[in-house]
Amino acid sequence: MQTLDEADLCFPQFLNASCRKMALPPAVSMFSYIMLTFIGLLTVILNLLVIVSISHFRNLHTPTNILLLSLGISDFLIGFLIFFQTSAMEGCWFLGDFMCLLYYLLEYIVTAASIGNMVLISVDRYVAICDPMHYRTKVSEKRVKMCVCACWGCATLCHCVLLRHNLKQPGSLNSCIGECVILINNISTVIDMTVSFIGPVIVVVVLYLRVFVAVIAQVRAMRARTAAGPQQSSVKVKKSEMKAARTLGVVIVVFLLCVCPFYCAVVTGTDTLLSVSNDAFVILLFYFNSSLNPLIYAFFYPWFRKSIKLIFTLQILKPGSSDFKLM
Repeated sequence: MQTLDEADLCFPQFLNASCRKMALPPAVSMFSYIMLTFIGLLTVILNLLVIVSISHFRNLHTPTNILLLSLGISDFLIGFLIFFQTSAMEGCWFLGDFMCLLYYLLEYIVTAASIGNMVLISVDRYVAICDPMHYRTKVSEKRVKMCVCACWGCATLCHCVLLRHNLKQPGSLNSCIGECVILINNISTVIDMTVSFIGPVIVVVVLYLRVFVAVIAQVRAMRARTAAGPQQSSVKVKKSEMKAARTLGVVIVVFLLCVCPFYCAVVTGTDTLLSVSNDAFVILLFYFNSSLNPLIYAFFYPWFRKSIKLIFTLQILKPGSSDFKLM
């Protein structure tokens, strides 16, 4: 029969070397498990719907939707990483040193690719609204696919270099058996912050502000042309102006609220020692953004609602279903 001390260890067979479990109240532990599991399932399911919809229906193979597909794939993978976080809720890592390093490497690559996809989407929408006459020539399927490949390639290369010291000897920083940590020096942290967060945030905010200004200018021009018309048309234009402002505001605010706390926690101290059992809240908030992306970028499209209906009614299993017109 295990003693109390042995029951509190991650690996009771290694009494002197095992890490101790985090002493969480049962209610807190249960709530955390439920929340992480819910967010993980929600992220996987919502992004899987995006992936299936755009991949299956040929009518949806447009440059903008290719970017949404890439975003859906990155967020879909983040959903699976959430389950790794769930398994380490008590502060114990049971999957070994190599899987610990692989977890962090995938986390960095996938989250960077997700943010990169958001930048590409903001560029796409900027060109579509601010330069619509040249949109088809500037934004082609071939160019979009090249940009997506470059986004994933740069995310992979940069973070392999970032974690190069950890790749040499996985688990060398662990102070006890059952711990999963990596070390990122100050220079690498600054570079990662600039490439993966500060730069993309500046680009997204600037482009969306430009889009916002362009939309407001267009709406005001429409209001000026319809000033002599019925009052009802003027009201409709005003609602359109408010909807555009609200949508762009939600995109920016949600992205910053979900991502900023994580990167603020990363840069605390001269060297950053990350652990899967620490900073659970900011990591959870960071992951939650991936379940919100399909709602923000896809659920507002009528074609996505139509594709969901076809998926759940199993209409996509019929011959020729890929040729259905959804747009």
